[in-house]
Amino acid sequence: MSKGEASISNEEWERFQREAEAGTQGAPEEPSARARMVTRRLREETGRPEGWRTHQPARQRHGKGRYVVGLILAAGVLFVALDPGRVTDWFGGGGGDTPLAAESERPDQPPATESAAQQPTLQQPFKGSPAARWGDGTAGITVPEARATGWMSKAQVSQALDRSRDFLAASNLDSGVLLGQPPEKAIALINPKQKDVQDYLATAFRAPGKDADPLLLFSRFTTEKVRLVGDVVKTRGRITYREGKRGAVEVTTDVTYVYPVAHAAEGRDEVARTIVRREVVMSWDDPAKVITEPGTFSLVSYKSDTANGGCDNDTGFYVPEFRSARAATGPGASREVDPYDRSTSMDARMQGADDTECGTATRS
Repeated sequence: MSKGEASISNEEWERFQREAEAGTQGAPEEPSARARMVTRRLREETGRPEGWRTHQPARQRHGKGRYVVGLILAAGVLFVALDPGRVTDWFGGGGGDTPLAAESERPDQPPATESAAQQPTLQQPFKGSPAARWGDGTAGITVPEARATGWMSKAQVSQALDRSRDFLAASNLDSGVLLGQPPEKAIALINPKQKDVQDYLATAFRAPGKDADPLLLFSRFTTEKVRLVGDVVKTRGRITYREGKRGAVEVTTDVTYVYPVAHAAEGRDEVARTIVRREVVMSWDDPAKVITEPGTFSLVSYKSDTANGGCDNDTGFYVPEFRSARAATGPGASREVDPYDRSTSMDARMQGADDTECGTATRS
């Protein structure tokens, strides 16, 4: 035996024989087959939205009722002192544009609607929207603390989380991508060995269509029809992770993006908003077990729910409508959805989604 070779123990030799008989189980596998994708589009409802959480004062009572009310008020004062932020969320007042705390878990109800009737302007593109209190860009995306998981150390998990957020920024926040440029930085983070996804990406930007729609993963507007208002995209969401298949680190991102736009033609100052909620699940695979490239992830699934991005739209770009163009149309008969509601999971939200019919967004 030469000096450069190492001896093999009996135990290692027996393990090698078992794996060979089982079909080389130790060899790296192909990335997961087809990534699951689900999409739904919503049409904004015309007409003035109602404040469905408007408080209706009860009829005044006397006697013992005053004592009960006193107790309730006292409890309410204590609750406000302990958690003023949640009370502000419930009633939509007093907070103004005060930034919300980061979203660390799923909220238990939608944001209030009292200001929904206020219309956005070029100077205040998020006026009337809960997004006025959301974070700007990646600041609105909560990244959890890293810990050793699966095949990765704590430092490697931290890097995977940062790169996952980088993908979200490169695919949904990059100004060039939003204006139609190819999302090269985002695509560079996707495992080039995942054939079905690479086939989708190759077709989506060359010949977009229903089965190869770049909007499933990327936010894009055509400059021939609209222009972005300002340089801020409001976001709210979070990143979570767990150990996935074959020891991979499986990262789930659930983020809502709000894009204010105006007509491309100068002098037309009406502002509309396109709202996109995306859930993207990524698998940061162990290269010893899955065929991959260092620093890339495999897509497990991706879902999108879009309000005011265009119905029956296969152009590869969002085509938002403006209120002036919808004035003559009434509310649709389809299921109504609040695009700002993050209190339900994407799985629950997408149940019954039908690509052949647009739902109705209750506000923008």
